[in-house]
Amino acid sequence: MRVILWALIVSFAAIELFSPSAPIAAQSTKDDKVVKDGAVISLQYTLSGEDGKTIESNKGKEALKYTQGKRQIVPGLEKGLAGMKVGEEKRVKVKPEEGYGPVSEKARQEFPKEKIPPESLKVGATLVARGPDGQAVPVRVHQIKEKTVVIDMNHPMAGKTLVFDVKILDIQSAEAAPPAKPAHIEPAAV
Repeated sequence: MRVILWALIVSFAAIELFSPSAPIAAQSTKDDKVVKDGAVISLQYTLSGEDGKTIESNKGKEALKYTQGKRQIVPGLEKGLAGMKVGEEKRVKVKPEEGYGPVSEKARQEFPKEKIPPESLKVGATLVARGPDGQAVPVRVHQIKEKTVVIDMNHPMAGKTLVFDVKILDIQSAEAAPPAKPAHIEPAAV
C-alpha cells in the first residue's frame, strides 16, 4: 500500500511539473526586459522645444547609455521611460520642475565690464567660468549695462519644457552590463 501511494504522489508531481500551465521560475523572456531601477538602458532620442524645433538628437550616432534610477538623466525623462521595453518608442514631455528647473534670478550676477573679454560683450555670448571644484561651467551674457554685465548661470534649458522622442534600443541588467558612464544631455545651441 505504501509503494502504491508513493508512486501515485510521484506521478501526480510529474504531471504538475510538466504541465504547460505550471510556472517555470528559471525561464525568462524578452518581455522581462523593461526599464526599471538598476537596468542599463541604451536609447535613441531627439530633444525638441515646445515649438517643435529640434535642439539635439543622437539619431544615427552612438546610443545614449545610462543606469535607470541613478539620476544620470533629467528626472522627468527617467520617470517617463520607466516600464518601457526594447523597441518601444514614446514621446516624453518634461516640465521645467522635472528637467533643468525654473529660471532662478539668484543665478544672475553682475560683474564689472572690464572683467569680461571685449569679444564677449554681447547679449547671448557664452563664457566659461570655473566652478568651486575647478570644473568648467558655461555661463551666458544676459544683459549689458553701462558699467557692468549681468551673467546668467542658469542652465540654458532652465525654465523650458523639454520634449523627448525616444526609442529604447537595449536593456541590460546591471550585472550583465559594463558600467554606464553618466549620461549628459546638453543642447548644442539654444
